[in-house]
Amino acid sequence: MAERYRGRYSPDASADAVRPARRIPSRAERWTRMVFLLSLIFAAKAFVQDPADMLRFLLAFAALLLATWLTREGIRAKEAYDERRTARRPAFPRKIFGSLLTGLGLGLAAASTGAGMILPVLTGLAGTALHFLTFGPDPMTDKGMEGVDTYQQDRAARIVAEGEGYLTEMRAAALPLADRQLSDRIDRFAATARTLFRTVEDDPRDLTAARRYLGVYLMGARDATIKFADLWRREKDTSARADYEALLTDLETNFAQRTRALLSDNRSDLDVEISVLRERLQREGVVLDLNSKPEGEA
Repeated sequence: MAERYRGRYSPDASADAVRPARRIPSRAERWTRMVFLLSLIFAAKAFVQDPADMLRFLLAFAALLLATWLTREGIRAKEAYDERRTARRPAFPRKIFGSLLTGLGLGLAAASTGAGMILPVLTGLAGTALHFLTFGPDPMTDKGMEGVDTYQQDRAARIVAEGEGYLTEMRAAALPLADRQLSDRIDRFAATARTLFRTVEDDPRDLTAARRYLGVYLMGARDATIKFADLWRREKDTSARADYEALLTDLETNFAQRTRALLSDNRSDLDVEISVLRERLQREGVVLDLNSKPEGEA
């Protein structure tokens, strides 16, 4: 089904119609494409070699392909590490292993020249060094973890992952409707919710005050989205759509308020906010079990 394009400068454009900006790869992440292109050259050359050299070139291709993937993932992990006030070092040094695999791939390709062992070794060392100098090392130490309860941080990570799952299900429920404006509205709410996620991840002590937002209320928002999508497919009920969008606005406002309260270390009026959100979701026909605990919490 054709979908009308809407943008900031399109006729009848509105704030809701502006599609959120997609993640733009960093310059370092774009540079990994050069390693990938190099691997393709070796893959192409493999099929015009004798069997022994063909094997070397195919192994070089595999090593460089894996190096590209590890390096890209390592760059993304480093960016996430830099964005947060508190973070653990990556469990696996992806960029460092990417450097080693790049050197291995280039060394294997150089071995096909028949120039002995010196050239492949020097080529491999040079490739490893150049890769390391280009992309740098992985973070090797934890950041801002002094005095942080690691159990609380792991618990917060599990509950945030559960919240991310609810946001993904909301987006998936609306996707078959092919309604750009509605999808953008859900994305805007998701961005507000993720701001709360980052706040809790930075300071896991805030988890107690935000736990229902990350679990129960996002679950209610997901259920409301699924019910609205089913209704909208059957009949284009504009009043139901207005009610659903008003619900998202209420939730977005309360999530933003909770984030500001956590940032200012203000724990007041939490019960009032919970009551307002519960009543609003119940009016939309979403029944919440407030005695339940988010998945992963004992």
